[in-house]
Amino acid sequence: MSKTLEKKLILQFQDRGVFSRKDLWDFFVKFEPDLNDNTFTWRIHNLKNKNIITSVRRGFYMISEKPKYIPEISGNIIKLVKSINKNFEDVKYCIWNTLWINEFAQHQSSKNIIIIEIEKDFVESLYYELKDTFRFDFFLNPDKKIIDFYVAESQNPVVIKKLITRSPITKRVEGNIRFYTPLLEKILVDIFTEDRLFYFFQGSEMIQIYENAFKKYSINFTKLFAYAKRREKEKEINRFIINNINNVQKDIIK
Repeated sequence: MSKTLEKKLILQFQDRGVFSRKDLWDFFVKFEPDLNDNTFTWRIHNLKNKNIITSVRRGFYMISEKPKYIPEISGNIIKLVKSINKNFEDVKYCIWNTLWINEFAQHQSSKNIIIIEIEKDFVESLYYELKDTFRFDFFLNPDKKIIDFYVAESQNPVVIKKLITRSPITKRVEGNIRFYTPLLEKILVDIFTEDRLFYFFQGSEMIQIYENAFKKYSINFTKLFAYAKRREKEKEINRFIINNINNVQKDIIK
């Protein structure tokens, strides 16, 4: 696709908010009367890869004016990743820490919990492997009592639990180290769903986090709500966003 056509597309849709797949088709056939479905699908894929458009839900898009969420990776995460990659090659997992949320929160939290989620058959093996290697406080699928009495009091907590299938995660590369981190959509759902573990993000702070995340970054609501459904929180999160978040078009999420 030529740069000229890309600029015309941006001018056509930049003030429209949400537009549909059909709207894009109607735009392209004006310039490519012989356009077929395969080429059209590739056009959309190419526009998304170039961050010219972004998906907001299935079959609906917006012009991308916001960057993708790429959080900073700490040295402790890299240390853990190296050990996981060495001992659990080809096993799907993701890792992040709660300091990432400070970017969106009104009150900056000093609480830093590292979260590692891995395929369910490897949860216990990972726990014992890391526990024997590092001096962090490791917690395996902590219940409410463990969270309240131990995780909350720990200076270096690492929580290890099962990775839910089809979780929205993305591959990261730091140097020659490859690993997965959660997409912002997954983090937002997780901190809403696990209110005991993420107790310091609840209440009005949760509203602030969602508000700032939506304002600063492109959000794929299809991914967010598909994952929320898998966590049995789709209706609650939908209601929460509609009732509390001002800077999101409500027609996108209905």
